[in-house]
Amino acid sequence: MWWHFTNKQLDLTPPIKVMGIVNVTPDSFSDGGKYSSTELAIEHGLKLVEHGADLLDIGGESSRPGALPVPLEEELRRVVPVVEGLAKRTTVPISVDTTKAEVARRTLAVGAQIINDITALRGDSQMASVVRETKAGIILMHMQGTPQTMQKAPHYQNVVAEVKGFLAESAQYATEQGIAPERIVLDPGIGFGKTFEHNLELIRNLPEFGSLGYPILLGVSRKGMIGQMTGKPTGERLIGSLTVAMVAVYEGGCQILRVHDVSETIEVVKVLSFLQKKKSP
Repeated sequence: MWWHFTNKQLDLTPPIKVMGIVNVTPDSFSDGGKYSSTELAIEHGLKLVEHGADLLDIGGESSRPGALPVPLEEELRRVVPVVEGLAKRTTVPISVDTTKAEVARRTLAVGAQIINDITALRGDSQMASVVRETKAGIILMHMQGTPQTMQKAPHYQNVVAEVKGFLAESAQYATEQGIAPERIVLDPGIGFGKTFEHNLELIRNLPEFGSLGYPILLGVSRKGMIGQMTGKPTGERLIGSLTVAMVAVYEGGCQILRVHDVSETIEVVKVLSFLQKKKSP
């Protein structure tokens, strides 16, 4: 399985690929403010590449529960120079986590190749055309509500079936807008309009989403559900996050892990990949 974007492609056959997170925000749930300057964000991104990241995901607007929208010009100020700086210093594919078509357009022009849209192209009417015209890769995520409302009593009759149905419809919408299927990746959106039990059900049934025929991205790193299971604060959720990564590798159905702790995750993936290799007859 290959993922195509702009003039590149990424082999998504096992082992699982690791996407390193670079938050250029003052208020992201895990590392908000830590890399908020252009120089620090570029340095962090390069360090993640050095640690083995297969991709980088740059975000200038927090999508944590309750987060407020960021004005367009502020988001551009945060992410454009970081993307441009990283694109000049690494060949690792760069994704931009945004819901704004203009941010997508400007960052793709300076070296990004992928757009990670938590609204699955529904937040900005121009986003689909930007992705289509630039031949960028696109990550379509499920979210119930908005970051401001998503954790206010989320409800499903059958969370796996409903999230799967939404992702199937989103992929169909994208293709109807002229985006080639080989450019699409799907994300069940752990923590985005889901209770703790909803998140568990989605992870337990991860292979179900692989049956849609598209690569699947999983983002659980340091999230609240890890804290609920372990009792650990955000900065101490490494072991819990790695345990979920192990489940994703063993259970299958997932091609990309979006994480904060790249080096540690890659070590887990490597070890499990060796353990899963069958002996020669």
